[in-house]
Amino acid sequence: MIFRQLFDSASSTYTYLLGDSGEALLIDPVYEQAPRDLALLQELGLRLVATLDTHVHADHVTGAWRLRQRTGSRIGISATAQASETDLPLHHGDRIAFGRRHLEVRATPGHTSGCLTYVLDDQSMAFTGDSLLIRGCGRTDFQQGSPQQLFASVHEQILSLPPACLLYPAHDYRGITVTSVAEERRYNPRLGGDVDVGDFTGHMNNLHLPHPKLMAVAVPANLRCGKPEGDAPTDTPSWAPLTLRFSGVWEIEPMALLEHLKEVQIVDVREAPEFIDRLGHLEGARLVPLSQLNERMGEFDRAQPIVAVCRSGVRSAQASVLLTKAGFGQVANLAGGMLRWKIEGFPVECDPA
Repeated sequence: MIFRQLFDSASSTYTYLLGDSGEALLIDPVYEQAPRDLALLQELGLRLVATLDTHVHADHVTGAWRLRQRTGSRIGISATAQASETDLPLHHGDRIAFGRRHLEVRATPGHTSGCLTYVLDDQSMAFTGDSLLIRGCGRTDFQQGSPQQLFASVHEQILSLPPACLLYPAHDYRGITVTSVAEERRYNPRLGGDVDVGDFTGHMNNLHLPHPKLMAVAVPANLRCGKPEGDAPTDTPSWAPLTLRFSGVWEIEPMALLEHLKEVQIVDVREAPEFIDRLGHLEGARLVPLSQLNERMGEFDRAQPIVAVCRSGVRSAQASVLLTKAGFGQVANLAGGMLRWKIEGFPVECDPA
């Protein structure tokens, strides 16, 4: 069996690839990472059979719909979630096959009402989503969460697995990649040892955590299995390594732009004083404030890629949308803007253009 653990740094999300006999599953794919996942599948010679989400995520948008568009894979998520675009509404006890292997579906509600844990056929590993994290667990204060339900789910469906079973969560914020049933039974401060349901409930009801920053966007999107509202591009441009954000804006990382600087048009959409301030500007950049962009699009070469730049990437994202709507076919936004460019130590110019 082929197994890979992949990571999305923006949301600290783990995506898991399992493959056997030419077929593969992806657990908890991330929208922006679909090109990475597709490239890995191709290199390993695997056909994606299905994507499986452990629950309706609140901190990132799933890549399920986007991957289905490219590969024809089926989308699996808990039937309880009542998500549109689902091909496999999953229930406790279901099996998802890939090659000669399969995953068993276990319902583990409590973090949300539709949480699932996926257990490999020989019970050597399980994918716990946010129901059980490494030395922790997911919160229980939204999406029909319940501390009492989560306590029962973890003890009855996860910690009841063999002690040597390896547990892989949907997230870790410290860089730890895996744990085991034996470790969590003994060392999990919320759910292990002598902790009872009263201890756990009292703890979880007094966390007072802020809601995830992307919750208002992610939850509705994930109830559509990651399908954007309206049309969104899905094919990665070939002129540079780009990342597609869920907003539909392509982004280029500073290092990639540095490598392609001589091949693109740089359009800086800040105001004139910002162009020569301490952040400076990129070599060869053309200053076109966002307020003037619509009137000055005739200055750009439609056959050459354009990278829009601003201080933080917000105004330039808007510029990217405007340029794309105006018919420019090769447009990207500089991820993080001049702030990120300067932090990473790349060269700038500070003299007036």
